[in-house]
Amino acid sequence: MIKIKKTLAIILLSIVAIKSSAQVDPHFSQYYMYPLWLNPALTGAIDGNYRVSVIDRKQWGNIGNGFSTVGLSADITTDKNISFGLNLLQQSAGTAGYKYTNAQLSIAYSGIRLGREGDKVITFALQGGMIGRRFDFSSAQVNDQYQNDTYNPALPVDESTAKPSATSFDMSMGAMYYDADADKKVNLFGGFSAAHITSPKDPSLSVAYNSTLPVRYSLHGGANIYLSEKAHLVPNALYMWQGNVSEAMLGGYVQMAATPIVDISAGINYRVNDAIYPYLGISYDGFTFGFSYDANTSKLGTLAGGAANSTEITLMYMDHKKQKDYFKCPRF
Repeated sequence: MIKIKKTLAIILLSIVAIKSSAQVDPHFSQYYMYPLWLNPALTGAIDGNYRVSVIDRKQWGNIGNGFSTVGLSADITTDKNISFGLNLLQQSAGTAGYKYTNAQLSIAYSGIRLGREGDKVITFALQGGMIGRRFDFSSAQVNDQYQNDTYNPALPVDESTAKPSATSFDMSMGAMYYDADADKKVNLFGGFSAAHITSPKDPSLSVAYNSTLPVRYSLHGGANIYLSEKAHLVPNALYMWQGNVSEAMLGGYVQMAATPIVDISAGINYRVNDAIYPYLGISYDGFTFGFSYDANTSKLGTLAGGAANSTEITLMYMDHKKQKDYFKCPRF
């Protein structure tokens, strides 16, 4: 069993190594519950004064210390068509002490209003901050430490080509459209974002490689469909591409009013050629708790079984004291 896990760990690390020059950013299943990572133009796109979101994703946890990602975002609206946000993220993985850290501030302008009532809103946003990546080679197990197929931690590690720790300045931009017409039964929303637009140096590689992080593009959208006074259907889709790697997700959920102050959400999404993930959420007095489980359908999932599956837990709080309902924010 130990040999099988080691083999799977080697496969996982090989996949990560192959894709490191392409897709390097974390991804999430409940992407609307962590909005400032998806698109900085979602800053302030809420029916409230402020919002705080926390996300915890465990991916491939049984394969060689798989990915663990924790994120925190917060945004606040003003009465001047300007909103501000903060986004923090840290991802860790593997036995080499890998950590990916992001700390960014965002500003969004929502002063473009269309329609007779000005309830068709276009938002533009910028996001900037620092991105860092770090390795701890003292805890790594690499080929240099294997002798006659036996691991010997006393053997030296030659990883001089990689910088153990570095940071770079990074910027993102985004645009968002949403229809806040309260009389409509179908309210559309959609957006586009581009991360790493400043082509920051890849902080995990030495200067000799002269490598930069590829731009991560995201195209997302959906609709809030009125079914009854107690139920809404929210289909949604997301397409991302970074370098030579792309990812497509589509699905939806139903949000139902269980009591005057409690909503229950349930749905299912599909990440094409990767995973199917059901979602369950409950909202109470401004708080929304969400849980999703990724059942892997890829070749890795076939090889590793349940070890390749992932879980994601989210918690969002939204202050609902604003009198005008500008945007009924999807919670998925």
